[in-house]
Amino acid sequence: MGTLDRTSEYVHEATDKIVGATSQAAEALSEKGEQLLNAEQKLMKSCGKYVRANPITSIGIMIAAGFVLASLLSRR
Repeated sequence: MGTLDRTSEYVHEATDKIVGATSQAAEALSEKGEQLLNAEQKLMKSCGKYVRANPITSIGIMIAAGFVLASLLSRR
């Protein structure tokens, strides 16, 4: 039974390593998700401030972007 015990121990160690790596990856993804959410919120606030401060320029940018997108999409 020595071989069976060693194999069982090896499987348990490998499982523990996999579980540890999986939890670290999940934590890292969670942190990055929170960072992306915070960055999105900051960007939306700054864009809103820019639009309120520069409404005419913002409308011009939106119209120009619309023309660019329309021309790119109509070529396909």
